[in-house]
Amino acid sequence: METSEKRATYRRMSESTKEDWQIIGGHQADFNKDLPNRVLEHLRLLTGDYGGFPVSRLEHSVQTATMVHKAGKDEEYVVCALLHDIGDTLASYNHGDIAAAILKPFVSEENHWIIEHHPIFQGVYFFEHLGLDPNMREQYRGHPHFEACADFCKFDQAAFDSNYESMPLEAFEPMVQRVFSKPKRSIYLAENGRIAAE
Repeated sequence: METSEKRATYRRMSESTKEDWQIIGGHQADFNKDLPNRVLEHLRLLTGDYGGFPVSRLEHSVQTATMVHKAGKDEEYVVCALLHDIGDTLASYNHGDIAAAILKPFVSEENHWIIEHHPIFQGVYFFEHLGLDPNMREQYRGHPHFEACADFCKFDQAAFDSNYESMPLEAFEPMVQRVFSKPKRSIYLAENGRIAAE
């Protein structure tokens, strides 16, 4: 189906022009504005997915975010807590990597590291039941974010309480909107709503 929208005309990137990238950048800016909504939509895929756990994966995510919010953590940290397991649907064997990749452009290096490494750090609470080394996280002992990741997992491991009264997901939506409104760390940084190389 043909479209009347203005598009770049190159066949290979090596043939592209500045004008082509201005066209692409304009479209990308419009697309990027909806990123927070796409992230929340993907998070909602965890609704009703228990996987044998006492609560759904979505409830676990919201419960973790509620706990860190009530503990007075900042908004970026709360959003990280909310999204820490978003990778479960596509990356059963490395979900922390997926969540960290989604968050990386928008959060501090420390928060990114926490989310990326939380699956290994969490193992101290249950790996022995799977025949794995519960002290696997010790390989990172001495890393500047070791203690921060261990602290995050204290919340994460406690967020499986079917009687806990979590805040509704809707309460976190404005936080997600704000955190995802502008990248902090990316090869592309938003300038006037358009992508531009750092």
